[in-house]
Amino acid sequence: EKIRSGEFPLSVSAAQALPIPVKTQFTHVKSKIVKMKLAALALLAGSASAYQVTPTMTFSLGKFGKKAPAKAKAAAPKVISGSSPSADAWANAGPSTALPFATAPATLDGSMLGDVGFDPLGFSTVPVGAWFKGFDGREGTLGDLTWYREAELIHGRIAQLAVVGFLAPGLFGTLPGNEWTGVDAYSKTNPLEAFSAVPGLAILQIFLFMTYLEVRRINIIKEEGENYTPGDLRIGQGEGRWNPFGLEYSPEAYEEKQLQELKHCRLAMIG
Repeated sequence: EKIRSGEFPLSVSAAQALPIPVKTQFTHVKSKIVKMKLAALALLAGSASAYQVTPTMTFSLGKFGKKAPAKAKAAAPKVISGSSPSADAWANAGPSTALPFATAPATLDGSMLGDVGFDPLGFSTVPVGAWFKGFDGREGTLGDLTWYREAELIHGRIAQLAVVGFLAPGLFGTLPGNEWTGVDAYSKTNPLEAFSAVPGLAILQIFLFMTYLEVRRINIIKEEGENYTPGDLRIGQGEGRWNPFGLEYSPEAYEEKQLQELKHCRLAMIG
């Protein structure tokens, strides 16, 4: 105890042999641990800086160790300027023969038979094509009114038959019925009542006949190609056509008959 109190001097070797308090030992160990952590952090920082990813480096998880090809920049969309064909047709519009108070688009220049400049909705300024040729056929050609004339004639002919069907029963009487179809199956003069009174097989006959004509028309259009004449079903005068009435018109008279049919078609569609 005297030695601990400092009354007697103690040599260095003797001092080292004395036990060190526990608190002092814990502080010494803690200091060493902190120094070791700092050294480890310094080593990790150095290693990380050695493997730093540069902005130009790319990685692919699928192919480790190989650079992924750089993505090409998307091309800028082309800007198409200029007016549309429809706008150009209306910009160059002229007076309409059918409607003197209105104008007709430039696509109706009077070169087609029956063209009187009647197109208030501008259908002739929109390119069209045959529906059975897919999207390529629908592109059509601006200014070529062949397909519109084809549609006008086909619808006009159907309308003419409809007018006859509306008027004929009241003017000339109806067809007789029988026990199988019904005695009064064809006695209705009102077309709306007649449609629901006739047998279903009669309606089917009309549908099949119309289908046959439509298939025949499409085949003729495909066969003739650019040489096709609108509305031509190969009926009437001409070589290789069905001409039961022996019609033989001159070119001038034949053109006049074509114009008459066109006018009758338009009247029937209005009726």
